[in-house]
Amino acid sequence: MTAHFLDAASPHPMRFPDGTLNRGLVHLNRVIDHPNIEIGDFTYASSFDPPGDWAARLAPYTYAGAPERLVIGRFCQIADRVRIVTASANHPMAGISTYPFAIFDHARVGDYIDQISGLPDTVIGHDVWIGDGATILPGARIGSGVIIGAGAVVGGMVPDYAVVAGNPGRVMRMRFDDATIARLMALQWWHWPPKRVARATAALARADVAALEELAA
Repeated sequence: MTAHFLDAASPHPMRFPDGTLNRGLVHLNRVIDHPNIEIGDFTYASSFDPPGDWAARLAPYTYAGAPERLVIGRFCQIADRVRIVTASANHPMAGISTYPFAIFDHARVGDYIDQISGLPDTVIGHDVWIGDGATILPGARIGSGVIIGAGAVVGGMVPDYAVVAGNPGRVMRMRFDDATIARLMALQWWHWPPKRVARATAALARADVAALEELAA
């Protein structure tokens, strides 16, 4: 096992077989320092055109001091061109015009205060795979173990271990039956110490829930 395996402290945790560092793949919580964004260990994003500012690439509407947060769990995998649109991207819609006059004159914010207060957080669970070019909409609540297909546009509530695709995104199938999902959610392997996770990779790869339960004991 290589020394860098499951190294949460490394901003660039992957090397190619020839030993070259993959600078297009990053542990997000090692390259993002943003008061409105919370990201768990081992969650990575990858890009063929890696940005200087990963927060701006992934969640460009999430500004410091915004009334909502973006929360992403542990061990998530975020592909190239994913965009997370948080609630501050929305224009006020209750009035006659949606033109955002207040962004040009902050003294007018009071006209819209009831529409921009209490905006919903966007929450992505643990071990979620978000495919190339997918878009996550404001206030989405995505469960753990979810797979989001390439190009999907996903909002609302997504249950644990669902497979979502399309625009609008919809649940195509569940990855496991209800009983197995309940066992996996009880295990919450993503919170295990890294050494235990390293011992569990074979069981995770072959969906051996009984072996995971033995490791958790």
